[in-house]
Amino acid sequence: MVLHEDAQRLLAMVKASGRPPLTEMSVEDARKVYSAGRTVTQPDPPDCAEVRNLAAPGPLGDIPLRLYRGLGTEAGTALPTLIYYHGGGWVIGDLDSHDQVCRQMANEAQCCVVAVDYRMAPEHKFPAAVNDAAAATRWIIEQGAALGVDAGRIAVGGDSAGGNLAAVMAIMSRDGYLPKIRFQMLIYPATDMAMQTPSVARVKEGVPLTAGTMRWFIDHYLAGERDVMDWRASPARVVDLSGVAPAFVLTCSHDPLNDEGREYAQRLEREGVSTIYVHFADQMHGFLTTGRITRASATAVTMAVAALQSAWS
Repeated sequence: MVLHEDAQRLLAMVKASGRPPLTEMSVEDARKVYSAGRTVTQPDPPDCAEVRNLAAPGPLGDIPLRLYRGLGTEAGTALPTLIYYHGGGWVIGDLDSHDQVCRQMANEAQCCVVAVDYRMAPEHKFPAAVNDAAAATRWIIEQGAALGVDAGRIAVGGDSAGGNLAAVMAIMSRDGYLPKIRFQMLIYPATDMAMQTPSVARVKEGVPLTAGTMRWFIDHYLAGERDVMDWRASPARVVDLSGVAPAFVLTCSHDPLNDEGREYAQRLEREGVSTIYVHFADQMHGFLTTGRITRASATAVTMAVAALQSAWS
C-alpha cells in the first residue's frame, strides 16, 4: 500500500529539514529534535475546561502528571478518566509532546485525561517506566475523589511505547496488582521486544520509525536479552490474556510494529477479550501526533474516543 499523500508530504518536510535519523543522534539531541518538531506537526492545542500539573509519589521520587478536563464538562463532577502514557520509545517524549492529543481526547470524550511522565531510558532502564506507570495509575485511582476522577470508570491508553505500558497496566490490573481498569487503548503498540515479525523485516527504510530505529530504542530501554522475555517489557509473552480489560488496538502498515500489534489484537480476541481492531493501511508510525499535516490523526482520535465512550457506558 502506497503511503497517503499527507504522509508523503510529511516525509518530504523531514527530508528538506536535513534532520539526521535518530539512530545517528545522541539521546539528548534526539529529545530536542522530537520536542521541537511538535510545533510543526501538531495543531494548536485546544482549550480545555481545566489543565493542571500534578505529581504522584513514585519509586524514586515524584512522577509528573498533567490532568485535563474536557471543555464543556461540569466542574466538580467525577469524570470517567483515561490515564495516558506517551510514546517515544521509552527514550524521548514528555507531557508536552502529547499535550495536544490529550486535550483533543479529553474534549471529544467529555472526560478527564491524566498524562503520566514516567522515567526515561537510558538513564532509567526497564522496568523503571513500568514501575512509574503502575505507581501513577494506582495513585490517580486512589485519589479519584480529590482529583474529580470516577474511579469506577478508568481506562489506560498510549501510543507506541505508551501503548506497550498501557497493555502492561491492563495485565497488572487483571492480576490484582492495580485497581480495576475498564478499557485499554493501544495505538500502534510495541508488544514484543524480540522483533521477529515480517513487518520488522519489511520496514527498514523510508519512514521515521524503521526496524533499525526501533532497535535503537529497545537497546536503550532494556538492560539485556533477558528482559526481552519479561512480559512487563513484552506483554505478548504473558502466558494468558483472558480477563484483561476490553481493548481498542490500532495499527498502520508502514510500521515495523504493525504485525505485533495486529497479532496482539487477534490474541486478545482468541482469549475472550472484547476487542476493536482498526488498521490504517496508508499511514506510518507516529501519525497520531502529526495532526497539522496528517488528516488521519483526527480520524484515529475520533475512532478511539468512540470505543472509549462505549466501554464507559
